[in-house]
Amino acid sequence: MRTIKHSGVHELEIRRSRFICALARVLTEEEAQAFIAARRRAHRDATHNCTAYVLGEHGEITRNSDDGEPAGTAGLPMLEVLGRRGLTGVAAVVTRYFGGVKLGAGGLVRAYGQAVAETIDAVGVVERRPVVTVTVTVGHDRAGRLQRDLHATPYPPVGARYGPSAEIDVAVPEEELTAFDAWVAAATGGQAAVRRGARALVDVEI
Repeated sequence: MRTIKHSGVHELEIRRSRFICALARVLTEEEAQAFIAARRRAHRDATHNCTAYVLGEHGEITRNSDDGEPAGTAGLPMLEVLGRRGLTGVAAVVTRYFGGVKLGAGGLVRAYGQAVAETIDAVGVVERRPVVTVTVTVGHDRAGRLQRDLHATPYPPVGARYGPSAEIDVAVPEEELTAFDAWVAAATGGQAAVRRGARALVDVEI
């Protein structure tokens, strides 16, 4: 799944109206609503604070608000941009300060969509990929070479502990677990034990 690289704010002016878009990474509706509320407090004097957010591993939760703009001209275009970019875990607020020139329905749709699109471009996009922390246990006589070998692969160690044996933690993409097990067996001559641990999501730039 894809999300924004980090939160950010971007402003543009269209026919004397200011459009200030703020994006945030969020995991829950509570986080999204809190972000929206904070932006509305910060811009309580604005003409409109229109919103959209997408949540869930597959983007299955969506909400949007036109906040007084003509129906379908603000929140929905914002949401559609998030959808077209394949993003989830993102909340967007576009604050408008009216400049005295009416844009019409089509102009509003373009303006709100453009504000979100330009802000996404400014903050960047990452892909969140599932990984599993795998602990490889080997004797101390093999640990140094195994760590060096791991650094030369797509599976660099993320931690290590040294007790009666050496335990090396590696973050392995979920779909490559079987291949990693085979690699460890070949690299250690079958002298390592492999234990799978917690699943997590990591950001990968695209």
